[in-house]
Amino acid sequence: MSDLTASGDGADRRKAIVNLLARNGILIAFAAFMIGFTLANERFLSFDNVLGVVRSSAILGVIALGVTFVVISGNLDLSVGSMMSFSTIVMLDLHDKLGPALAIPVMFAMTMALGALIGFLVGYLKLNSLIVTLGMLSAIHGLTLTYSGGKNMDIADKEGTWFSVFGQGAVFGIPVPVVIFFGLAAVLSLLLARTAFGRKVYAVGGNGVAATFSGIPRARVVFFTYLISSFCVAMAGLLQASRSLGSQNTVGQGLELDVLAAVILGGASLLGGSGTVFKTVIGVLILGFITNGLLLVGLQFYVQYVVTWVIIILAVWLDVAAKRGRLWSPIA
Repeated sequence: MSDLTASGDGADRRKAIVNLLARNGILIAFAAFMIGFTLANERFLSFDNVLGVVRSSAILGVIALGVTFVVISGNLDLSVGSMMSFSTIVMLDLHDKLGPALAIPVMFAMTMALGALIGFLVGYLKLNSLIVTLGMLSAIHGLTLTYSGGKNMDIADKEGTWFSVFGQGAVFGIPVPVVIFFGLAAVLSLLLARTAFGRKVYAVGGNGVAATFSGIPRARVVFFTYLISSFCVAMAGLLQASRSLGSQNTVGQGLELDVLAAVILGGASLLGGSGTVFKTVIGVLILGFITNGLLLVGLQFYVQYVVTWVIIILAVWLDVAAKRGRLWSPIA
């Protein structure tokens, strides 16, 4: 009997360790990175460097906030990079044709129309989100090239436009992109954690069939998660266009991997039903500080791609391990 009790206690301890790693493993690794980078370069934790990292992460972070809703609902969105390219190019083009005051709402409407299309295909037609958004990635990229005629876009009068305030301005010394990022995070956090809609998103992602039998309009919830995601992409396109006042038509290419990495690092499960906006913000900052730290210690920028891949694999492994209660597969 004592042997059985000891065996049970050992299994409970192992499960507790696995759950601890799943919940906090990335934060432990991040703390180790921060300590290492600080020892390697004293400028790493300086105020200017920290503020610069947060500012450079703001555009990625804004997109990740919207994708958090999609992932929690049990779906994926791989179209956000090409959609951001589209919104940026449209904003720059319409700035000179309509003026910024009118161009901004028109750009938001056009971008959110794409999100509504994806939401309809995934939510109401029940198509696989991976296939739909992977196809939309190429389709929207083609739409962007068609719209721009294959050319990059620039604002004609860069010195005389107030539009630059979104990407280059500051509020009490804090860059506007940082203010928008954290402000939007606060609003969406309340929406997800404190409203009936937020509870429905968790329910749909946790068990879609049960949610449907409980009277939750599953299709409508999924539709609105993609609408929220496209709104965030449009906001990111606004920031990108305002920051540079000109852009290549592939400016958002490849952002899908970084966005997904940030959301997963924040604890959102690819299986749906878990995650928070606050933790997504932490995931975005983890990626930003790791990239910055690698550059400060003298490594080339492309090393970040390898590091990002390793971090994604680690995060997914810990997520799956938490679901099955052990680090290794019982079959292995």
